[in-house]
Amino acid sequence: MSTINKTTENGICYIYLNRPEVYNSFNREMALELQHALDDAEENNDVRCIVISGTGKAFSAGQDLGEVTGPNPPGFNTILGEHYNPIILRIRNIEKPVIAAVNGVAAGAGANIALCCDIVVAAQSASFIQAFSKIGLIPDSGGSFFLPRLTGFQKASALMMTGEKVPATEAERLGMLYKVFADDIFEDEVKKLAHQMAQMPTKGLGLTKKALNRSLFNDLDSQLQIEDDLQFQAGNTYDYQEGVKAFIEKRKPEFKGK
Repeated sequence: MSTINKTTENGICYIYLNRPEVYNSFNREMALELQHALDDAEENNDVRCIVISGTGKAFSAGQDLGEVTGPNPPGFNTILGEHYNPIILRIRNIEKPVIAAVNGVAAGAGANIALCCDIVVAAQSASFIQAFSKIGLIPDSGGSFFLPRLTGFQKASALMMTGEKVPATEAERLGMLYKVFADDIFEDEVKKLAHQMAQMPTKGLGLTKKALNRSLFNDLDSQLQIEDDLQFQAGNTYDYQEGVKAFIEKRKPEFKGK
């Protein structure tokens, strides 16, 4: 059985982490399969939006500790350098919106993969845990980068050191995610959101993502220059021309992501 389930419909690529018997915890196979699935979605011009979620009760419990305690375990350099870091970099560099649909617990690397996505939504029963401190490790998979920027330094520090479980509604209040949906409507709301994103001018959304990525490092002068450069690119897209034309003609635009 594949560790990743991937389907594409209506311009949306749904990627499901698929090791439900171990709460979708990552082993090497699943990490590499997720990388390939993201590559395929990036290269497919028909895909306008990507959704990452989990099968079963969990989004992902993070690293499969059975792998690191088994015979010939991968070292941390391999786990981070070949498994998690490439996933984080792919998600941030894909010029298409990536939605994390957190259907259950997201712990450790699983939580931080979710938090690096462009839009994070969660089922009401979901939760987030920086579980690293419970086994003497530090937050990885971009956690020490993204979480302080989402919640503020002090709150992130406390969540990382205590390993406190954060319910979805509290995560929304802290700014860790966009919206929480009741469990019984979660899948439908995810599809609605993904459909909305897929129908938007996704070339412009990709450039917005570039601007946000650069804003994490730039001073104001540098960021204004980036906005200048990227706005020039956006202004030369088909979607911009279509958006302006549709506005003038008082009709709904038909964007193509070009």
